Parts: sequence; C-alpha cells; structure tokens
Amino acid sequence: MKLKSLKTGWLPWLALLALAGCTTTPPVGPSPSRPSYSGADSASPAALPAWNSQALGDSLQGLRRSCRTLQKKPAWSGVCREAGILAANDADAVRRFFENRFTAWKLRDGGRDSGLITGYYEPLLNGSHSRSERTPWPVYGVPRDLVGVDVPVSQRGRGTLRARQVAPGRLALAAGGDIEINPADFPNDPRGIRLKGRLSGSRLLPYFNRGQINQGSIAGSAPVIAWVEDPVELFFLQVQGSGRIQLDDGSFLHVGFADQNGYPYQSIGKWLVDRGEMTLGDASMQGIKDWLAKNPQRRDELLSANPSYIFFKPLSGDDGGPIGALGVPLTGGYSIAVDPRYIPLGAPVYLATSWPNSSEPLTRLVNAQDTGSAIKGALRADLFWGYGTEAGMYAGRMKQQGSMWLLLPKGMTPASAL
Repeated sequence: MKLKSLKTGWLPWLALLALAGCTTTPPVGPSPSRPSYSGADSASPAALPAWNSQALGDSLQGLRRSCRTLQKKPAWSGVCREAGILAANDADAVRRFFENRFTAWKLRDGGRDSGLITGYYEPLLNGSHSRSERTPWPVYGVPRDLVGVDVPVSQRGRGTLRARQVAPGRLALAAGGDIEINPADFPNDPRGIRLKGRLSGSRLLPYFNRGQINQGSIAGSAPVIAWVEDPVELFFLQVQGSGRIQLDDGSFLHVGFADQNGYPYQSIGKWLVDRGEMTLGDASMQGIKDWLAKNPQRRDELLSANPSYIFFKPLSGDDGGPIGALGVPLTGGYSIAVDPRYIPLGAPVYLATSWPNSSEPLTRLVNAQDTGSAIKGALRADLFWGYGTEAGMYAGRMKQQGSMWLLLPKGMTPASAL
C-alpha cells in the first residue's frame, strides 16, 4: 500500500500509556453478551458512506488471504471461489462482487454505534546475523529453560502446588507431582492463567524479568535470531510484537511473537509521567525517545520498568506481511485487529473513521485478520498501517472515533457467524 503523504501541523504522537501491541493474543474473560441485530441494521454495501469512491482492489486481495481459512466453511466457500477468479484491477467487477454477494451489518454496542479506532505497525530495525560493535543487541528466540504451567485462578491462593512435566517446556498440575510451585511467587498477570518460570531443582521459580535478561541472564539458554543496532528500537519491536530487520546484505528478516516471560506489560510512558519526568501530552513514542536521548545513563532504568519480555521466531514473510491471528499475512492499511467474540476473524469490515489527528474522513473496506489483548468490544479496532517509519508515525497518532459495518455472505447473520 502507498501510505498517504504526511501532513504538517499535526499534534504530537498520542501517549503510549497503555500500548500493548497486537501480539495475536485473544481477549480473555467472561463470555460477552451478543449484540442484537434487526433488519434495520442490515443494508447493501452500496448504501455505505463513500462506497462508490472506494478503490477495492486491496480489499479483495485481503479477502483472498482470509479465504485461505474461510474457504473451509460452507457458508464462505462460494464467495471465496468467486473472489479467487476476479481480476483485482477490474474495479467495476470487484464492486459488483461485494454488492451482490454480501450484506453489511451495522455494528453496535448497546446504544453506541461508534468506538475507538487505534493503529499499529511493524517496526523496521537495522541488524545482522552476527554480533558486532555496530549490532550488539540480541533478538532472542524462546529460551530452552522457559517452562509454562496452567494454574486456574481458583487455585492461586491454595499455597504450594505440585506438578509434573508432560512435554518439553510444559508442566501440568498433579497431586503427586515431583515439582513444587508456589503461585504467590509469580507476578499476577490478569490476561491469563499460565505461569511462566524456570526449574531450579524441584521448584518452579518465576522466569527472568526484562532487567535480568538485559544483564545477560539467558545468554546461555536462548537462541539469538539476529543482532540489532538499537536497544530502544528493540524495545518497541517487542511492544508491537512483530517486525522486520534489514540485514547487512540488504535482505529482510521477518520476526514475530513466539512467547513471553510471564510478566504483565507495564507502560514506560506512564512510568515517566508518574515520576514527573514528562507531561501526559509529551508521553509519546517520540517523546520517550527524546527523553532517552537527553538521559542516556537512565536507559536501562526506564526500559526495565516494563518487566515483560517478548521472545521471537523467524517468519516466512509470505506475501510480505506479518502473520495475524487468522494465520494469514496482514495487508498494510487494509487489515484490522478486532475482538473475535463480536467480529468473526476473516470477515470484511467497512471502516468509517478519520485520518490520524485529523477530521478528514478515512473510509475503506478492510479485513478482520488479527486480535490483540487491548482490543475488546464490538466497536473497537486496531488498523494495521504496514511497516517502517512512516507506518509508525500513522499508527502512533491514530486514536480516532469510527463506525464499522460487518460484511457477511448473503443469508448469514452476525449471530450465525460467531
């Protein structure tokens, strides 16, 4: 995708106080109540705002990627077959396809019909396969000594538990197990029930936090996928959950989320604001980088304020995009992360919002292909802007209100699609 030219005069980047990235982690928690729909909520795509001005070629390409998964479902198989034979450059044929084969359902949440639309992107780092004076910072794969065990919340307060090893890197609770676990020793992460740790004799201890990892605690147990130039850019790579590394020979290494050390994400922007180091209005990605440039001796202190650490795996780079929760590559500007409890993964979604920090309308047909731990609710979406510096500028500024319509094959309703 060609990103729209940047405009001057925009406000500083939005604060990253709660930025957790889209690491394809589905939301957790109790099952939500399903929104109710009536015939008044459905319409032809032709009735959507600014529909006739849309260039739908990239939207069709995104749907084709979704169809790698959706085509296995009977209700989608015919639509996917037709999408596969259409010429993406035949604008009229593509428009008729969506109008003839889909119904648009207006998404609502109680009495609201608009919600928060944010953005995310893939960072681009400079790096190498070899450690050097220029590239001293490791991008770690999953450590060999990282162990996970599922401990339901109901058992967290029962004192010492017993477990046994059931697979490499996996334990299971067992009354007669030979491994001792004290849940009180572990950080309380509300996102899930899995504890992450390392074995010390017959005890499971919490895994190393970011500060310990940055001091070299896993140097002998974790594979190094690549070495990069900048520890701050590496930190933001972890916040986003995936990215690209340009190597010495000009080629690109695509990396994505593989695992995490078990600590909940803590915002370093909030850490700076709470300590009076900067104002809320300055707590943006660029503001944090500017603060670090003025306080290089405090870099480790700041980064260690977020104990969470992401481990990566190389990705195939199929079609150039990162792999989302649907298992297909994302398309810059045409993929969104959603809450799959309300919006079925793979489905097209018509998005009507505005450009970052602007009132200029931004309307386009995107595809729901990813999830994120911070993306919760029927009217919440995260627009993937692509990779690199310019994409990061759009993503960092994106915090707009928007409305969405869910496009489903004719005859399918939102209730039957979930």
